Amino acid sequence: MTADDEVPIYDPEILKKFHLGERHETLKQDESLCVRPLYMSDYGRGFLELLGELTQVGNISEEQFQEQFNLMKNSHGTYYCTVIIDTIKDRVVGASTLLMERKFIRGCAWRARLEDVVVSPDYRGKQLGKCIVEILTNLGKALGAYKMTLDCNDKMLTFYNQLGYAKEPGNANVLSIRFPAPTLEPKL
Repeated sequence: MTADDEVPIYDPEILKKFHLGERHETLKQDESLCVRPLYMSDYGRGFLELLGELTQVGNISEEQFQEQFNLMKNSHGTYYCTVIIDTIKDRVVGASTLLMERKFIRGCAWRARLEDVVVSPDYRGKQLGKCIVEILTNLGKALGAYKMTLDCNDKMLTFYNQLGYAKEPGNANVLSIRFPAPTLEPKL
């Protein structure tokens, strides 16, 4: 492991700068668990395997992971990939991403999105999902988002409703179109 592997995807001081909720305060007292930004070295701590509990990940090499990590890190305040680490096992046991989207509307405001919330099956029932959602929701608010949204399947509606998320009357539709897996790099 090199020093570059321990570089966070965003400045960890951000997690100390704002009050991010009571669950965060409680979790900080547990020495076996740590909330922090994603590190490049988390490839070896099971980050992608954990995402596989949520959706299809694919066969991603360490080189591909590092390239994507660096692109996201250099996006200037867009990606806040956050993990919960079991410090005893040195494994990623929870994760989510706060995505901050720049808008022209509302006076060039920020819109926040909560993405890829997942907790290891071995750690479910310990309130870690609620913890990471609360932390990133409060972080989105603290960073100045005018609203925060997420997509979830029907069985997760109650979970997110308990955390303050609700369907907006007249605006509760999520529409999507899926494309075949790309075979080439995106054309930019």
